[in-house]
Amino acid sequence: MADVHGDGADRGHGRYRLTETGHGYVWGECEAVDGLFGEPRRGTYELFGWVAESVEVRDWVGSRVWLVPDDDALDAWLLEDAASPGRLRGADSLVLNGLDDYEGPPEGHRGRVRVHDGHQWLGSCQEFVRVLPAAEQMAPPLVLRGLAQGDRLRAALAKGTRRALDLAEAALEILDDQGRPLTDRLLWTEVSAWRPSSHGTDLIDLELAGELFPPVPAYARPIWERWLVGPPDSPGAWAGLDTRRRGAWLDLVRERACRRVHRDRPAGHAYELDGRRITDEPSLYLALGEAVNGPGGYFGGCPAALDDCLRGTFGYTAPATLLWRNAATAREHLSRALTPDGREYDLFAEILGALTEGGMRVTLA
Repeated sequence: MADVHGDGADRGHGRYRLTETGHGYVWGECEAVDGLFGEPRRGTYELFGWVAESVEVRDWVGSRVWLVPDDDALDAWLLEDAASPGRLRGADSLVLNGLDDYEGPPEGHRGRVRVHDGHQWLGSCQEFVRVLPAAEQMAPPLVLRGLAQGDRLRAALAKGTRRALDLAEAALEILDDQGRPLTDRLLWTEVSAWRPSSHGTDLIDLELAGELFPPVPAYARPIWERWLVGPPDSPGAWAGLDTRRRGAWLDLVRERACRRVHRDRPAGHAYELDGRRITDEPSLYLALGEAVNGPGGYFGGCPAALDDCLRGTFGYTAPATLLWRNAATAREHLSRALTPDGREYDLFAEILGALTEGGMRVTLA
């Protein structure tokens, strides 16, 4: 699949920049990349003797789905971006697929498992079986189209030895239409092929192989294309998205923020949070980020990250005040949450506590 193509005439630079991470020199810049978007490898599981506890489990299930074994000696296992075709016809089992936790279930585990999505219990099964682990296959190559070579890359290609073509750790930096860093992807890579490019004289198409990053899933592509134009100029641009895509929006907000220098406001600043659209966890952090740092702003993506932001260098200096309008919406949707092992807690109250401890005097309206 050919990925995002930009108009270099407008920006005067490459959309994508391949850099060496150790010393920061640039291997090259280009306007188009193949292989950035695709479908990450997913594991598949069958849950025999499935008994539903709340809603029907079908289609997209949740960004973080936890499988909690009966055995207290075992930790819960995480399945990210989980989906399901539903119950198998003529059987009492449920199929789940998603991005496996780096540890996953112990080999051969077949005991009872209870499943939740971080907010509610979905059901339980008598026996849990890994049907198909994520396939161990070579990822398709990453191709940088119309690459303007840096001097070091030109010399490496001229030499052509295996050692010269090993680029080791590199970063694919991705810029928006104004030339500002949006995000990047790390890879451990080597040059597998190169050829003259149809994009222009003295440009090449560079093919990379090795330990590449997981592709950006197709559902997130419209979010990326929106952000590649530039950050939003008004708050709430994410409000019409579902929870899955709000999560993709929050990911880019977080990654962009980590590449920016933030000027903290002086102590005593009065913030205002529009809580009308806070109906899930991503929207909580998106609305809070915009309250503190304006449209597209970041101020935490989980309780631990929020605590870090309250310590400074992310646009905030304690003490300050926050007027949280329509707080009842967030209280309704976020008061009941579940830890990975299934213990219930109040996420809304936890966020209020973190803000208070961080020097933010909150007024609910």
